Amino acid sequence: MTESMTYALPTSLGLMIISIFGVIWIVYGWYLGRNNRTHDDFALAGRQVGLGLASATAMATWVTSNTTLVAPQLAYQLGIWGMVGYSFAALGLILFAPLAARIKLLMPKGHTSGDFIRLRFGRQAWWPFIVISLIYAIGWLVSLGMAGGILLQALTGLDYHTGMSIILLVCVMYTLFGGLRAVIATDFIQTIVIIVGVVVTAWFLIDNVSLDVIHNELQHHHPRLLDMLFPAALMFLFNNIFFGLGEIFHSNVWWSRALAFRKDVAFKAFILSGLLWLPIPIVTGFIALAAPYLGIYPPSADMIGPMVTAHVLGKFGAVLVLIIVFSALASSLDSLLAATADLITRDIYCQFIAPQASDKQLICVNRFCLAGLGVFTWLLCLPQVATLAALLHFTGAFVASTIFPIVLGLYHPNLSGRTAALAMTCGSVIGLLSYFIVGFYVAALTSCAVSMVICVVGLRTSNFSFRWQHIREHDS
Repeated sequence: MTESMTYALPTSLGLMIISIFGVIWIVYGWYLGRNNRTHDDFALAGRQVGLGLASATAMATWVTSNTTLVAPQLAYQLGIWGMVGYSFAALGLILFAPLAARIKLLMPKGHTSGDFIRLRFGRQAWWPFIVISLIYAIGWLVSLGMAGGILLQALTGLDYHTGMSIILLVCVMYTLFGGLRAVIATDFIQTIVIIVGVVVTAWFLIDNVSLDVIHNELQHHHPRLLDMLFPAALMFLFNNIFFGLGEIFHSNVWWSRALAFRKDVAFKAFILSGLLWLPIPIVTGFIALAAPYLGIYPPSADMIGPMVTAHVLGKFGAVLVLIIVFSALASSLDSLLAATADLITRDIYCQFIAPQASDKQLICVNRFCLAGLGVFTWLLCLPQVATLAALLHFTGAFVASTIFPIVLGLYHPNLSGRTAALAMTCGSVIGLLSYFIVGFYVAALTSCAVSMVICVVGLRTSNFSFRWQHIREHDS
């Protein structure tokens, strides 16, 4: 069977599209990076990001491969609650808005989420937090790299390893040149591409495959996908809420944005980005429900979105999906690379190796970390050992344990470092056990529950009282 008969796009066309976008982003990143003079410029875009760029970068970063590839996978596997439950992750952005304002108030000159944990709770809580942060960052980086390879393979037949390598290389290069300034600027453009692309895709799908036809097919042959009481789907719904909260509340991706945004826009930017993001998983997830009617049964569930869209819209649809998902991948991959490299630079290099490092040294180390993260992610992506959903929700067992320590740590002076450390450690361990014993759809839920109980007990028995001025003294 020829390439053009097997895949929606010829391999050469797919490579050409990715190459054009890749060159544009790299050159643009280099152009923006020329104005980086200090490490604050490189890592935090000078701390003066306005509302438009702030909202766009937060929204685009949260529209990841998981939104464009995993949301269809979950709708295909869990039905209505799969895509609706995924949309509840918008709560993470919305509820982070008051936290972002609080972070900006307490740490106007702070650099990372690790800074706060170390100053608020001490090293005993900092260690488990850093381990959790790095596990999550690597898991998300690998899922993004895998998504790039899966996308190009599904649409063009390009070898998975080649596609994955190209997308990782492009994102590492322009982030390496431009830092967070380049990340935020490209995110703004990618946001426009994503929103327009998703709307166009949904319109064409509804026009070609009516809602009545899809509903009748599911009702007669796959009624479980319409079952509002589907147990696994309901567990996923609640699990995903806490997973999304844990992802955002702990991650330096979002702390670095809170610190980079102007003080007067941080709250509004996260509210607006959450509202913009909310309908996207529903739209991208919906397309998977057409798969049974169309007779599409992918070799891997995380390929269902691109395959359905390409089948319905032909070559135009395949090009559209390629551009949308590439933009979504890039907008998340660059943000995660920048935030994780900054976390390593500030929380490990500055704390243990060179506390008096100059701006020039910090920028060099930060770029070295970016390149190292890119290579490490590439190596971990080579085996392709799990589906995107399974890999991503594995990290949920860790991040959900940080929700209550972070929220209470920001607002309640009586939560001690010992309690925070115990909550994060025990929550992660129990969440991980439930992931393997029960399933991915309960890992974050159990992790958060255990952490919450430990924090509540710790508060009731605590004689500790934190002095908020301690953070401001060290931040100044």
